[in-house]
Amino acid sequence: MEKIRSESEQGEFISKSKDIVSHSTTPGEEMTHMEFEHVTFDLPHGTFHALQGGDPNGQPTVFLHGFPDHPPTSRLFLAELGRRGRYVVAPWLRGYSPSPTAGPFDFVSLTSDVLALIDRWSPGRPVELIGHDWGALIAYDACVTAPEKIVRAVALGIPHPLTFMRRLTHLAQLRRSWYMGLFQLPGSGWAATARDLSLIDHLWRQWSPGFSLDPDLKAELHEHLRASMPAPLKYYRAMLRPGMIGATRRMSKPIKVPLLQLYGANDGCILPAQVDDRHRFAAQHAMEVVPDIGHFLHIEAPEAIAERIAVWSLAL
Repeated sequence: MEKIRSESEQGEFISKSKDIVSHSTTPGEEMTHMEFEHVTFDLPHGTFHALQGGDPNGQPTVFLHGFPDHPPTSRLFLAELGRRGRYVVAPWLRGYSPSPTAGPFDFVSLTSDVLALIDRWSPGRPVELIGHDWGALIAYDACVTAPEKIVRAVALGIPHPLTFMRRLTHLAQLRRSWYMGLFQLPGSGWAATARDLSLIDHLWRQWSPGFSLDPDLKAELHEHLRASMPAPLKYYRAMLRPGMIGATRRMSKPIKVPLLQLYGANDGCILPAQVDDRHRFAAQHAMEVVPDIGHFLHIEAPEAIAERIAVWSLAL
């Protein structure tokens, strides 16, 4: 990792670090590399950190991570997006260190962070917005809140928020969502970090069966989650607060942005939408279930997921 210093347009120095992502191509070809910088953005809620890289002349693309995760685990996926003509920024969301860990964590606040980032990073040019898990829920909300800022969107691993809320009335989904109840309890932050974050590791194993995160990436994730807790759990607590009523009303409006939904067939966390919710989408919409992968589908199969996104976007 190479540390660099650069000057922003406002004349302030921003600390950056370059991560070089290696990628094996077909046999006989040379190893290719892609650099991602660690950058910061001064937004209304504080200083947000992000990874940035890809094709500087490509389609601006914002990637939003989910729980319990952060951008570095998705480096290979981000690199695959870059190879497909995208310039990518992937922020640590509110509640995830080193971005601000103070709340509130209602949808309006979380979405406002993302829209402020888009305004700062890609003024005047709509972005492609890709979200996973909680990042996907924020992406749905951003699409109904500011569709003019988003050229298209991709939701990984979770259906439309209102469709998901309906799924919570079914026993099969409730069994997978037991952790949401746990996170309402006092002391759940301690439980999440106890025994070297064994609960977090259990969720990864349960949600993506048969997948093991690279040990170095796992250690880095553990470090950032320890510094973040209990803030990431407060997303779930905010779901039961009065602000969720306003979010429900807002998200009842049809989404006017082209949107692709991708699910892993082996997802142990979220069941794919099993109802006809096409009325929630007023623009082009597609849903695909990808075989042999789980909840963290973009980390398990970065090249395949990036390719599906690229093929879909070219067909619009």
